[in-house]
Amino acid sequence: MSGARGPLTATFAVNGLLYGAWAARIPAVSDRLDLRPGTLGVALACIAAGSLLAMPAAGWASARWGSRRTTRAALAAFTLSSGVVALAPSLLALCALCLALGASAGSLDVAMNAHGVALERRLGHPILSSLHAAFSLGGLAGAGTGALAAAAGVDARVQLALSAAACAALVLPWTRRLLGAGADAGRRVGPDAVGAAEGELAPGAGAPAPRRPAPSAARRRLAALGLLAFCCLLAEGAAADWSAVYADRSLAAPAAVAALAYAAFSATMALGRLAGDRLTARLGPVALVRRGAALAACGLAAALVIGRPGAALAGFACLGAGLAAAIPAVFRAAGSVPGTRPAPALAAVTTTGYVGFLAGPPLIGGLAELISLPVALGLLPLLAAVMVVLSGAVAPAGPALTAPAGRLEPAAARR
Repeated sequence: MSGARGPLTATFAVNGLLYGAWAARIPAVSDRLDLRPGTLGVALACIAAGSLLAMPAAGWASARWGSRRTTRAALAAFTLSSGVVALAPSLLALCALCLALGASAGSLDVAMNAHGVALERRLGHPILSSLHAAFSLGGLAGAGTGALAAAAGVDARVQLALSAAACAALVLPWTRRLLGAGADAGRRVGPDAVGAAEGELAPGAGAPAPRRPAPSAARRRLAALGLLAFCCLLAEGAAADWSAVYADRSLAAPAAVAALAYAAFSATMALGRLAGDRLTARLGPVALVRRGAALAACGLAAALVIGRPGAALAGFACLGAGLAAAIPAVFRAAGSVPGTRPAPALAAVTTTGYVGFLAGPPLIGGLAELISLPVALGLLPLLAAVMVVLSGAVAPAGPALTAPAGRLEPAAARR
């Protein structure tokens, strides 16, 4: 089973890398097609629409055919769509390709997280946080390579196509080592199911048997998890778009310092996710999410009150560190709610969270127009406070996960 972790980590990293590379080259694509900001916004909105439409379908497909098959198919579609999106000859073609890019990215997001939940359950110790760290680091690497390619004058079409082809060639064959389909149904997976050939099912792992509708307790827990994801990802989206703007326009920070605001947020989030699995095993998911959300709320609120560039950097660093472990914990819990199928439950929570991610930037912008940007950003500490209240929803439904090889004490008593 541990042989499945490498290709799954690589899948998360490729997802972040190719999306980061695309994000870095959006200006080049826009310039080539001579798009105005409004028309470019229409094309980028197609990415969001594709993701929102595809996520529930990916949950169904993962339940029907297994997260392994769905992950491999979504990864192939994502590498293809990210490699050709820059080739669009017109706005209409760009919208169609962005829709495909969003659909494949959303499908991959649901399927690979569902597989991560299944693998983590089989291994018996936390891995989701490190998987998300691989995504974050991949995104930074992709954005960095995109910036270097742009500086060197490399055509965006060439760079994205070569990046996608290299990722597909290196990672897709490796994904044959992912867990067999029986893992998604919660069955014991034998050695033959790990690294099985494509299309091979573990013994007795056909289509999942029909289940009764989720009881009200399961629905309430999924609603709480969805709200947690919504709050967390809304804050992430707002920080991505408004942290540097706040430091620049509201605090009159030098351009280099303003740019560091989001860098501080991203760096502490990546570091927090790298440490998240060990902290989950030591503290338990509830305590980790609760303390992290409290750090995010208090740190950013204090920074907004102080109103200095240095305080802003520290505040957004606290926000990144505090939110780092939340989404892995939410996805872990969503895939383990009794009375539900893991993949569709995870798809519902992921879709709800993604709505928050999309809503965050325009919501902060609208509030800033009505009041001011510093006051509008005060919404983020409030959302983190809501996360403190809802943190009990991430309590493990089964045995608590522990660190590998017993390096840390079990977290069973610290929910």
